[in-house]
Amino acid sequence: MNPYELTIAQARGQLVAGTLSSRELTQSCLDRIAAVDGEIKAFLVVNPDQALSQADEADRMRAHGNSANLCGIPLSIKDLLCTKGTATTCGSRILEHFVPPYDATVVEKLKGQGAVILGKVAMDEFAMGSTSESCVFQVPENPWKPGYVSGGSSGGSAASVAALECPGSLGSDTGGSIRQPASLCGIVGIKPTYGLVSRYGLVAFASSLDQIGPLTRDVTDCALMLNAISGYDPKDSTSVSRETPDYGTSLVDGLHGVRVGVPQEYFGEGLDPEVRAVVNHGIDLLRQAGAEIVQVSLPRTDYCVAVYYLIATAEASSNLARYDGVSFGFRDKNARSLMEMYKESRSQGFGAEVKRRILIGTYALSAGYYDAYYKKASQVRTLILGDFNRAFGQCDVLISPVVPTPAWKIGEKADNPLAMYLSDVLTISANLAGIPGISVPGGFSRDGLPIGIQLQGPHFREDSLFKVAYNLERGLDLPPQRPAIA
Repeated sequence: MNPYELTIAQARGQLVAGTLSSRELTQSCLDRIAAVDGEIKAFLVVNPDQALSQADEADRMRAHGNSANLCGIPLSIKDLLCTKGTATTCGSRILEHFVPPYDATVVEKLKGQGAVILGKVAMDEFAMGSTSESCVFQVPENPWKPGYVSGGSSGGSAASVAALECPGSLGSDTGGSIRQPASLCGIVGIKPTYGLVSRYGLVAFASSLDQIGPLTRDVTDCALMLNAISGYDPKDSTSVSRETPDYGTSLVDGLHGVRVGVPQEYFGEGLDPEVRAVVNHGIDLLRQAGAEIVQVSLPRTDYCVAVYYLIATAEASSNLARYDGVSFGFRDKNARSLMEMYKESRSQGFGAEVKRRILIGTYALSAGYYDAYYKKASQVRTLILGDFNRAFGQCDVLISPVVPTPAWKIGEKADNPLAMYLSDVLTISANLAGIPGISVPGGFSRDGLPIGIQLQGPHFREDSLFKVAYNLERGLDLPPQRPAIA
């Protein structure tokens, strides 16, 4: 087995045993990137010299007793997390040359453990999209079927892990942007509870919805990465001060006493029959593992898309007002007045999808419309949270599809924003409620495209999600398959 094929846990075992060095592991990943990324197009920036230097330092750290789980492990980083000395573009022209003077807290934590940062990966511009097609630099492709989307907005993160370019990546999830690409690329991805992971150094899209989380090849690796990045951060006002458990202790066999809820609204019209079959098989496996399966209802599911695209766009309009060509970022140099400079810098710097969402959000916040749109959406959001709270009174974890269909061809929905928005219908509710959700590979379509299974839990019960996800993964026992890119 080539080193780049190892999971985080497998690589850690060899690093601890001394049969593999971090330099060897990192070089193997760099060679893999050089071999396949021309087709996958996951990486926007690769820093081989920096990565090898970090790998050498990790080898020294381990030789001196550093036992951190991620010491010496090569990872990729979504390009909206600030990385000191390396460009952070958010997939946008307006930040094309922006180099942060500091690291995001999660990046700082990874470096503190001795992790190796390979580079930055592609994403939808400012995380606004479901396919990564709005990235102005390149569009990452699905490693299982080139020419198909890898998902979004963390498409580069998912593609880099699925293509075996790295064993793990950090992404962000505002309406499903970790879980959806994880599902479409056949890997594991978790959106933690809002407030569990620091957002300091995350370039904001929608501040009340954004959350950072890991994407990995299996559930064990996902728990290892979440252990490394979770915890209170005084630099983030939304960070929650509470003790975080070792999620690895949740990875145990058996689900006796666990109640798994099946929300009927997530299995309605528009769900692909192959997706339905994969999820139903997952439900049967959880029942065999000892779980009690109960039917629950989330009656306001139909309102989630409308509520999300009012709240998210309104917050995006506010957050992106800072990109005006004055302090940093792209500036139109031909403008003849201050107002023209503002207008032209934003018109040229932002792509079509970002401008569409800014316009929607500005309208929703405008005088005379705030109460009718943003305020009303916020009120319905509270009702949606109430639905989840009632459901979790009947069960410990919810199971459902992640995406209504397997991956689709690049460009297939490019001219239909509404169809693109509806692809997130099963994931956005977790962001509105602030609860955790995880995508676990469940199987494949007849065309060889991955299909994920989603689990959602109450606030700060990632331990329950990992327990169920681990048993689901073991029950499925999917045969080892390599993506088409191999």
